[in-house]
Formats: sequence, structure tokens, C-alpha cells
Amino acid sequence: MSPTPSRVAAMDMLRGVAVLGILWMNITAFAQPSAAYLNPAAAGPLSAMDKIVWLVGFVVVDGKMRALFAMLFGASMLLAIDKAEMAGRDGWRAHVHRAIWLLVIGLTHYLLLWWGDILAYYAIVGVLALPLTTREPMALIKWALIAFLIHFLLVASTIGGFYLWQSAATAADAAPATVAGWRDFTASMSDPASTAIQDDIAIHRSGLPTIIAHRIDLLSSDWLRGLLFTGFEIFGFMALGMAMLKSGFLLGQWDSEHYRQTARHCFLIAVPPMLGIGLWVIATGFELLPATGAVIAWSFPFRIPLAVGWASLLLWLFRRQPDAAAFIRLGTVGRFALSNYLGSSLLMTAIFYGWGIGLFARVGLAQQMIFVLAGWALILLWSPLWAARFRIGPAEWIWRCLASRKLQKLRL
Repeated sequence: MSPTPSRVAAMDMLRGVAVLGILWMNITAFAQPSAAYLNPAAAGPLSAMDKIVWLVGFVVVDGKMRALFAMLFGASMLLAIDKAEMAGRDGWRAHVHRAIWLLVIGLTHYLLLWWGDILAYYAIVGVLALPLTTREPMALIKWALIAFLIHFLLVASTIGGFYLWQSAATAADAAPATVAGWRDFTASMSDPASTAIQDDIAIHRSGLPTIIAHRIDLLSSDWLRGLLFTGFEIFGFMALGMAMLKSGFLLGQWDSEHYRQTARHCFLIAVPPMLGIGLWVIATGFELLPATGAVIAWSFPFRIPLAVGWASLLLWLFRRQPDAAAFIRLGTVGRFALSNYLGSSLLMTAIFYGWGIGLFARVGLAQQMIFVLAGWALILLWSPLWAARFRIGPAEWIWRCLASRKLQKLRL
């Protein structure tokens, strides 16, 4: 790959949007029991406004911002490797060092702050994706499609297995153990009064030592399950991001009309079926299998064009006015993506968990948007203020110091 500036304004802007979108996507996982992330009815009855907020989030951000973030991570791998090699260092070795410390940061994030960490997965998958860095764009797209297919088959077969379990449990000659197992499973994922959900609420309304002990107990099972059900998806989007960088797409080098047409086609392909799936889930009254299947499996094929569509739309707008104040501010947010991601977890867990204000399971879907907007405001405010005095974000600085094994300059 030819030398490319390590800081790309277009990519910083996209990363900033992704960070803000991820906060919206994650707010339910901060504020309510983990089951509510897959099935919002697990947190209690939903108002009409709650359903509208869920539908908009499902169509607009759920999975799409994480996909955009993974694409940018894959692209940034190429830039970081390129930068290391231009400095006379082994690019792959430098990336592995960075990945090791990102894994440490991610696991620390999981244990001390929040169960929904993605950094550890990015660290592992990023190392596995290293052989892709030498591939051409078309080969990268093929690898992405293979990974996407494997991911879809995995999640679709999982949901299919749940339907088979339901069928076996509701059969006239069902074994008592099968019936009891299915009843306990559905209660843990959809009944706010169930023991599992009430235990989840009690733990997260308690103090930090109790929460950390709970995280330690679940670390191996949570981490392995999360890697299994997100690893191929992340790998695919990283490969796609590499292809998009090598083709000039993520650098803002395509013709403006090409970006506009790509966005138009992607949204036309994906938005109608996403709306249909979301409305179907609402029509079922958020039954467990339709709701969970929609989030985990049935929406995934449309997540791919929507992630590309969002990138295309934003880059089209960026090409038209790259010096707009909004894009400059979003770019600053993107420069400090790691700090803003971790800072969002710190802020939201301080609001919702028992060691902080303790609003866990007390705020509905619609009300959660107040905290999302407040979080966005803080991120958009502090990022430029920090950038005026410092080279990189505080979390980025710690990461660089650890990876390079020497103290990095922080102040301008």
C-alpha cells in the first residue's frame, strides 16, 4: 500500500459518528438487564413511544455503528502497519504489541465497568486478520463475504435451534425436563419477574465489588460466547474496511456522485426489509423468538448494506463541505474514539449502576434517549477542548505508552 497520512480527516469523521451511534446502540445494555438488549419486553411493558424508539434504533443504529467501527478498525490496521514500516519497524509485530495491550484494556473495561466490551474481540480478531493486510480489494471483499456467510449460518442455526426447542417443549408428549428447561429459558429472557432478571437487577444495583465478582464469574463463558457470535462478523467488517481503504473509498477519494448513488442503493436495499422486520416484531408483542431472532440473525444481511450506506452518505456530505464545523468537531471525537468509548461506559455506569446514582432498570427506552443526548453533548464538548491542549486522548496515550514501552508526549 502506498504511504497514506496516519490521520485521515474523512476516517476521523466517520469514527466520530460511529462512537456516538454506539452509545445510542448500547444505552439499553447500560440501563437495563442484559436480556433487554435482545428483547426489550424483558424490562417490562413498553409504551407506544418506547416501541417507536426501539424501531428507529433497530433500523438506524443497531449493529450498523458497530459494523462501521469495525470497518474503520480494519482500515486503521493498514495505516498503522504502513506507518510502522515507514519508520523501519516490523509492521505486523507492532500491530501485535498494540493488540495485546488493547486486549488488556478491553478485559479491564469488561471487569471494572461494563459487560458489553468489544475491544477485546477487536484485539483478537485484528491479529487473526493480519494475513489479509496484503490482499487486494477484491480478495478482501471475498473474504468478507465468506465471514459474513459463516456468521449468518451460525446465528440463524442458533435461532433455528430455539424454535426446535420450543416445538419439542410444546408437543403433547414433551418430556417434563424439556418443558421445564424451555420455561426457565423463556422466563430468563422475557419475564421481568423471573429470578434471572431480578438477580441481574439486584447485582447491578449493588456496589462495585459485587459487580466485579459477578464479572469474574462470567468472564470465560461471556468472552467465549461473545467471540463465537461476533468474531466472524467483526472479521468480515474488518476485511471490508481494508478493501474500502485500499480502493480510496474511506479516504474520501471517490467521486461525490458515486458516494451518493452508493448510499441511495444501499438504503433502498436495506431500509424497507429492516422496517418490515421491526414492525413484525412489534406486531408479535415482542415475543421472545421473533425479537431475539430479529436482533441476532434476520437483520444481519441488511446490516452490511446499511453500514456501507451510512459511510457513503457521510462521505458524500463530507466531500461537499469538508471544512464544516460539524465535521471538524466529529473528526475530533473520532480522533479520541477509544477515550470516548471508555468514557461513555464510565459515565453511563456511574448513572445507572449501584455504585453511582443507581438508576438501573428504572428508566424506559424512550427516557434513555435523554441520557444518550446528554452523553453526545458531553463528548462533542470535551473532545475539542482536550484537542486544543493535547495531542491524543488519555486512553489513546496510555495505549501508546504501553504498546511502545516508553512514555509518549501528550501535550501539544
